[in-house]
Amino acid sequence: MREIVDLNCDMGEGFGHWSYGDAPDEALMEVISSANVAAGFHAGDPNSMNRVTALAKAHGVGLGVHPAYKDLQGFGRRRIDAADDELVNDILYQIGALREFGRRHGVTLQHVKPHGALYMEAARNEDLSRHLVETLQQMSPDLILFCMGASKTYEVAKRLSHPVVREFYSDRDYGDDGMIVFTRKPTAMDPDTLARKCLRACQDGTVETASGKIIDVAFESICVHSDTPGAVDILRAIRATLKGNGISIAPAKDVLAHSI
Repeated sequence: MREIVDLNCDMGEGFGHWSYGDAPDEALMEVISSANVAAGFHAGDPNSMNRVTALAKAHGVGLGVHPAYKDLQGFGRRRIDAADDELVNDILYQIGALREFGRRHGVTLQHVKPHGALYMEAARNEDLSRHLVETLQQMSPDLILFCMGASKTYEVAKRLSHPVVREFYSDRDYGDDGMIVFTRKPTAMDPDTLARKCLRACQDGTVETASGKIIDVAFESICVHSDTPGAVDILRAIRATLKGNGISIAPAKDVLAHSI
């Protein structure tokens, strides 16, 4: 049973006057412990990055960057065929951008979590994951990497002793292989149902797949996507259910420290 868990959400996913999803960052920030901030490639701009970083500081939320393929039109959910070097450089560019806003507000960058199709590509691509982890170890050895437990990214990070957090996806289906079922447009889901799903995962370490199979799942952080309809209500239900069953919510760095 997990006694402590991180609760993370993707934030700042808009651009200028455009916003994706119906959940205000201000409301989301009140109920999470780690924030994954869009850094301009799939969403986000300097003003939103500054605003969300200030919110994270005010709420004591762990600040993370959410780098993506350069795909504003497709919201980073379309795979781009590019060399590993190019993709890692794109990730570094986005890390550096958010890190500066963190410095502006006195917030240390806690983690990096690739977004969408880039996240899924790294999960399958051992060469890309190794290049990313080796680069992080050179540039930011303390920067936590978020990924799926059933991924090449996790295997590489553990093998190279880089700090890594596995995610549990509350609002996505699981395949029998333990990987999430990728979707381009999420649909509305019942908050209480998702809260029970998370509680079961914390207490029993299992999840039911899309085919009805029960599989083991291990994780340190629970993710709710901000573009899932009703994301704020989902997060509130999960938080209340976990805390009501004696499970603490804390930023990823504190969850990892507790696990040592």
